[in-house]
Amino acid sequence: MRLVIAEKPSVAQSLSAVIGANARKDGYLEGNGWRVSWCVGHLAGLADADSYDPKYAKWRYDDLPILPSDWKMSVGRDKKKQFDILKKLLCAPDVTEVVNACDAGREGELIFRNVYELAGCKKPMKRLWISSMEDSAIREGFENLRPGADYDGLHQAALCRAKADWLVGINATRLFSVLYRRTLNIGRVMSPTLALIVQREAEIEAFQPEPFYTVALELPGFTAVGARMKDKTAAKELQIACRGGSAVVKQAQRKEKSEKPPALYDLTTLQRDANRLLGFTAQQTLDYLQNLYEKKLCTYPRTDSRYLTSDMAEGLPVLVNLTANAMPFRKGIAIVCNPEAVINDKKVTDHHAVIPTRNLRDAPQPALR
Repeated sequence: MRLVIAEKPSVAQSLSAVIGANARKDGYLEGNGWRVSWCVGHLAGLADADSYDPKYAKWRYDDLPILPSDWKMSVGRDKKKQFDILKKLLCAPDVTEVVNACDAGREGELIFRNVYELAGCKKPMKRLWISSMEDSAIREGFENLRPGADYDGLHQAALCRAKADWLVGINATRLFSVLYRRTLNIGRVMSPTLALIVQREAEIEAFQPEPFYTVALELPGFTAVGARMKDKTAAKELQIACRGGSAVVKQAQRKEKSEKPPALYDLTTLQRDANRLLGFTAQQTLDYLQNLYEKKLCTYPRTDSRYLTSDMAEGLPVLVNLTANAMPFRKGIAIVCNPEAVINDKKVTDHHAVIPTRNLRDAPQPALR
């Protein structure tokens, strides 16, 4: 029996449907030589400060800094039931191998490893690494499971990030809260980001607009505008000098410019455009993408690449036309697909750009407003 651990129940159900584990049990699915369960997000994580010493339950200046030598893990009370199920499955004598099927990224690696290590599991580990929840992608992923050890570095990077968050959050939050006698939450990412926003806001408030003047000549068919001038008197003199006179156009140029289409979306650029065009927050965009990913309508959202790999070139024309046909303005527009413009193996690391999947063909179309 092989055990597969996904990050969410919905993902576990999609995986189970492909590998044939369709019998429902308490907290997992089973069948065809597989058991499939899930973590419900961050099931286990770094323990609170008071787990190292009860005195840390109170926030005191003299106790800072808190620097654990041996890090401890803990499970939230609301998630203990699912952890106990996973621990039982991981330690079951008939389970010979464990497959990490959490999201293919740094945090997914940490979510699985925390549970695996906290349960004391030593069984062989494999990694399911896929960028799409389409059945074909899942099937191919299970046919090409990778050794779990290949991702030890990714796990260490995620653990380093978690420890850095803990050290800064615990120590800085307690320090400033004690000093200023009010709760002040300080974070490794949150506080520098907030500082940048405050700095920019201060620059905007301190900005002093400087008036300038331009002289414009209304000519037949177009308007000629001069350079900006700070001196209003000089601009007025130029205006008077030009009034009633004649102007000679000595040279006119007309150029045609071509502009390359933008690269495909990674998460950041998609969040930026979704905010600019639709007013979505970054978290809203990620949530919508994650929902589409779990419904098998788009590829893995948490990517920093804007390119695709060469093995995807052959299927791109079909995918491009499927996507175009879903657009209300598709009729009468010729669709040309140039895979070379978006293929770059060197610029794809863990995941390629965010793109729709072929399941778009059968997805219900929203009503136009």
